[in-house]
Amino acid sequence: MDKRIVIIGAGVAGINAATKLIDNGYPGELITIIDKGQDPYKRPTNEVMLGFAGAGLFSDGKYCYLSNTVGGHLTKYCGEENAQRLVDEGLEILKRFHPDSSKIMYSAPIEEPEFIKPYFNLRLAPTYHIGTNFLHEMGKKWFDYLVEKGVKFMWEIEVEDINFNKQEIKIGKIKFEDGIKFNLLVSLISIKYDKLIYCTGKSGIDLTQKLINQYNLKKEPKSVQIGVRMEVPQKYFDKLIEIAYDFKLHQKPNNRVSLRTFCTNNFCAYVAEETTYGMKSYNGHSFKDESMRNNMTNFGIIMELKGIENPFEWQKQLVEKCQSEGKGLFYSPTRKPSHSAEGEEMNLKQLNNLDLFKEIYGEYAQYIIDFIEDLNKVFKFEGDYSLYIPEVKFLSEEVLVDYNNLSLIDYPNIYFCGDSLSARGIAVSAAQGIYIGKNILNDRNIQDNKPK
Repeated sequence: MDKRIVIIGAGVAGINAATKLIDNGYPGELITIIDKGQDPYKRPTNEVMLGFAGAGLFSDGKYCYLSNTVGGHLTKYCGEENAQRLVDEGLEILKRFHPDSSKIMYSAPIEEPEFIKPYFNLRLAPTYHIGTNFLHEMGKKWFDYLVEKGVKFMWEIEVEDINFNKQEIKIGKIKFEDGIKFNLLVSLISIKYDKLIYCTGKSGIDLTQKLINQYNLKKEPKSVQIGVRMEVPQKYFDKLIEIAYDFKLHQKPNNRVSLRTFCTNNFCAYVAEETTYGMKSYNGHSFKDESMRNNMTNFGIIMELKGIENPFEWQKQLVEKCQSEGKGLFYSPTRKPSHSAEGEEMNLKQLNNLDLFKEIYGEYAQYIIDFIEDLNKVFKFEGDYSLYIPEVKFLSEEVLVDYNNLSLIDYPNIYFCGDSLSARGIAVSAAQGIYIGKNILNDRNIQDNKPK
């Protein structure tokens, strides 16, 4: 007998899990997807955190083809060969719903160029670039398919609690204004599940941490992911972009600290403001629309810090210190803040020097400053750059799962995936969702083939 499946989070992991199940005959009417945001027809274009396809597909839209050094360690769960198959499958699903898959750009760097070797390693991850301006239409097409197959969506719903033992989810209807939760509109109700796929992403970190503490879930070691978003005229990086469009430069000063460029955007590239826990942080968008060309490049400079006690709270406290009257921080020797892709002015506090940055980031500020100085030695941009502070990858503590199916060790009917399992990327999130769907289908087939 087929089970009731509830998916919390309509992001990349959740919708790929549902698609895998539906494509293989699982009854859509037994699948419910809950999300705090809105469907792709109603979702505001500037809302990158909540709603159908989550932050991943409605933000930048880079599908980094499998690399064990990029986007979480997928291969540790299922091995390299199976991981590659899962990523391939995720790419085919993405192409299937893209409004014009011929416009997807592919970059495949072959070897590390000599001119960066004295200062950086270049991670050579082949990447498919979807184009931010295609993401909304792709989301609509994908959403329509799932609805036509009977999947039920519950929008603007806050999950307040989950009773793992009673297999019950406590939810309430909420209202958002400008992306900020306004209030609970109705009293809480409960819904039941047989199997739960938990993929809340960044916006569900508080709930994830609550559940980890409430059920004393087993955990794996976790690192802090924090840094800045850097913006420069593209001309300085053209030589590298020709080799690796979504370049990932890497340094490892010591065993506790490593740095990398992250989520590079070129040509029609805009810095994007995000709000998480009421705090500002910065990311980037890349459009495939000549009318939006600004010949800028932006990328994150992210530090991975190991050995920090209670890393999630440490990150939150640092980000809080970067806030000034509801604004993030901006520094440039020569430039003013850029406007957003929608033409709106960025609401930032402009710094005259990096003293406050050093005060907030403490001993770790110098690693980023040294990284930028090494970038300048290679690319010669001098003072022609900007920093948007902070960029942060809010990640809850990582739960320990059964590697065979991504279910919780003590609750085998509950599966964690996506950002809830530190995926850090569209490809790995998609692959994890497909992996879970595949294993639910395998269990279903085993049950069907049991002697009556």
